[in-house]
Amino acid sequence: MIRIHKSTACQAIHRVSLALSHRLARYAHLPTEAEVAVMKQQFHQASGIPGIVGCIDGTHVRIQAPSEHEYLYVNRKGYHSINVQVACDARYYIFNLVARWPGSTHDARILRESALYQEFEAGRVTGLLLGDSGYPLKCWLMTPMVAPRTQQERRYNTIHAATRSVVERCIGVLKRRFH
Repeated sequence: MIRIHKSTACQAIHRVSLALSHRLARYAHLPTEAEVAVMKQQFHQASGIPGIVGCIDGTHVRIQAPSEHEYLYVNRKGYHSINVQVACDARYYIFNLVARWPGSTHDARILRESALYQEFEAGRVTGLLLGDSGYPLKCWLMTPMVAPRTQQERRYNTIHAATRSVVERCIGVLKRRFH
C-alpha cells in the first residue's frame, strides 16, 4: 500500500490521464482502409468467413456504489459496475472501447449510442462485426442463429462462436492485467 495524500493521487491521475489523452489517437482509432483489409484477411484465414473486421462484446467492471443514481449501476448479476463495450480485431487489438455506461445498461444500447455504430451505419467502415445474441442483427453485425434447425445453421453458430471468442479472450487478458 502506498501512503500518499488524496490530492497528490488526484494530481498524478490527472497528469497521467492528460498524457494518455494526447497519445490516444495514435493507438485508439477506427481502422483505416488498409487496416480493414488486413483485419478481413486475418479473420478470413481463421474462420473462413469473408469480410469480418472485428468482434464486439460488453463486460462489467466492478465499481464501488456511487452516491448518485446508485441503482443504475447495479447489473443483472446484482453488483455495481460500469458496462464497457470492447471491439477488437483478430490480434486482440482494441479499436473501440466505450467505458461510460452504468452496469444496468444493455450492450445493444451502448452500441446504438456509440460512434462505432454511427460509422458502420454510415458505411464509413466496411466489413462485418460479430456479436453475441444480445446485439441486433444488422447488415454489418452478425449474431448467432437463435434456434438453429439445419446442419448449416448449427455449423454457422459453431464458427461464429469460435471466431467471436477472440473478443472474450481480449477482455480476459485486459481484466487480468488490471486485477
